[in-house]
Amino acid sequence: MSSHLSHLPIYQKAMEIIILSRSISTYLNQDLSYLQPDGTEDSNIYFSGDIIQQSTSLAPEIEKAELEKFSDKKHKHIASVRRLTNLLYKNCSRLEKSNSNGKDYLPILRSELKKFRKLQHTWSLTL
Repeated sequence: MSSHLSHLPIYQKAMEIIILSRSISTYLNQDLSYLQPDGTEDSNIYFSGDIIQQSTSLAPEIEKAELEKFSDKKHKHIASVRRLTNLLYKNCSRLEKSNSNGKDYLPILRSELKKFRKLQHTWSLTL
């Protein structure tokens, strides 16, 4: 089954999003890890971790949906992929307001998420 998954366009795009999210988060963390002048941390640093967690969760949910035999459980995993995609998109928007040069790369991730959404729609119709 894993070789089947690796040929799925949605799975391939999910893997690309993981790599891109990790790279952007690493870049953002370098700027956001410093304390503010008042000694507090930049709250945006948490969103950078969220994009890694959410992107990393995409592929396993796709796999679970592909392996699931029952339609209602397939739809549960499809809904989870949709929710994760929406959260990723929102967190990209939040991070674009951060004080980091890494925010310049977030439109690339959002563009890939738009492509992923199109693949997601087609994929969900085929399950």
